[in-house]
Amino acid sequence: MWDFFSLLLLGVIEGVTEFLPISSTAHLLIVEELLRVRKSDMFNVVIQSGAVLAVIPAFWSRVRDLVLHASDRENRDYLVKLFTAFGITGVGGVIMEKCGFELPESMVPVAIALVVGGILFLFVEWQKRGKDESDKVTWPIALWMGVAQLIAACFPGVSRSGACIILALWMGLTRHRATEFAFLLGVPTMLAAGGLKLVKALLHGMPGTEPISAVLLGFVVAAVASFLAVKWLIRYVQTHSFIVFGWYRIAFGIVIFAIWIIKQC
Repeated sequence: MWDFFSLLLLGVIEGVTEFLPISSTAHLLIVEELLRVRKSDMFNVVIQSGAVLAVIPAFWSRVRDLVLHASDRENRDYLVKLFTAFGITGVGGVIMEKCGFELPESMVPVAIALVVGGILFLFVEWQKRGKDESDKVTWPIALWMGVAQLIAACFPGVSRSGACIILALWMGLTRHRATEFAFLLGVPTMLAAGGLKLVKALLHGMPGTEPISAVLLGFVVAAVASFLAVKWLIRYVQTHSFIVFGWYRIAFGIVIFAIWIIKQC
């Protein structure tokens, strides 16, 4: 029963936090630490895939328009920028792997990344007050969002969507368009990264230790939670800023740092 609860909880947390700019990595880390559960790479990849795929129905009208009218100049321009940003992240990720880059596993870097990201959210929301905003994703914005994803991949706790949104807001993009582009960019990025992890796990003989029913449950729960979270955020940013996420990140980062200090005692 407890393991079922932990699977359910991890699925919900992955789904809710994957696209909210608060770092799914940080939340899963703290929950796994508190519950003392360690899930296989395969389980983590599957529930992440469920969360990522939920973006498509959440943005269905936009995705449908981009696919069915891909030949339209505006849509074609948007798609080219989207996949160029994805390409930047992909190439950078391959280079990092070839160089032997490894992610830090300590709580401290995660806590620092959360706090720094929170401060940046507060800063960009403050500096954009009274300034003109654009609803168009320009080439500089698209290219830098590809770089932002790469930075987020290097520092757990940054949040992929958070890094993209912060940068886009700073460069003058509206909240709604920044959120949309960051989320749609996350679909190919996270599926490619997850697929690579899954292939490596299978090739090295490290399949999931959880029963298939548990993995499927995690997938479904993460997908549903992600869909609801994304739909909520889309509506939220129409009339609100990201300030609340900035303060949340700072508070959560402090909590994680406090837990780390307690563990050292």
